[in-house]
Amino acid sequence: MATAALTYYTPEEYLALERNAEYKSEYIDGRIIAMSGALRAHVVIVANLTLEIGSRLLDSPCEVYPADMKVRIERSNRYVYPDLSVSCEPRFDDGYTDVLLNPVLIIEVLSDSTEKYDRGEKFVHYRRIESLREYVLVSQKEAKVETYVREGDFWRATSVAGLDASLVLASLELEIPLRRIYAKALRPPIEP
Repeated sequence: MATAALTYYTPEEYLALERNAEYKSEYIDGRIIAMSGALRAHVVIVANLTLEIGSRLLDSPCEVYPADMKVRIERSNRYVYPDLSVSCEPRFDDGYTDVLLNPVLIIEVLSDSTEKYDRGEKFVHYRRIESLREYVLVSQKEAKVETYVREGDFWRATSVAGLDASLVLASLELEIPLRRIYAKALRPPIEP
């Protein structure tokens, strides 16, 4: 039985293709992996987080990047698109401003298709980013958020749940009520 040969790309080839692509793809060890779209709740949560964090950082050197900013994980040979990232002294790769090198915060909104990856392998690789201080996983099914904060070589995990709870972002010294993060996201969409 014949099998299809895998095509491997250099990071430079990936970036050249990605910068002209009609859809987003991630780069993992020489392979280009197409990304799928997100459900309504996921999109609303990312928009709410971008608004909440972004408005609070307007007068700071920190910048908020929603899902269209690539992050390079140099020590893992990966380029990924987190749902949201923040950098306080942004540095970019190869003369362009579309590949962030030094996020301090990365947030992923969990979906059925990505939850195992976001909790496992992806977090293993994110931990290799020296600048990263905090990793946050946000459920799109219920008001529940898990936070991992770097403390030396270890990551301290905490979680909060319920609309009356608040997410504390230690890396940015911010507190955001879950009610604001989940505004409109958990209600059912209007049927046509």
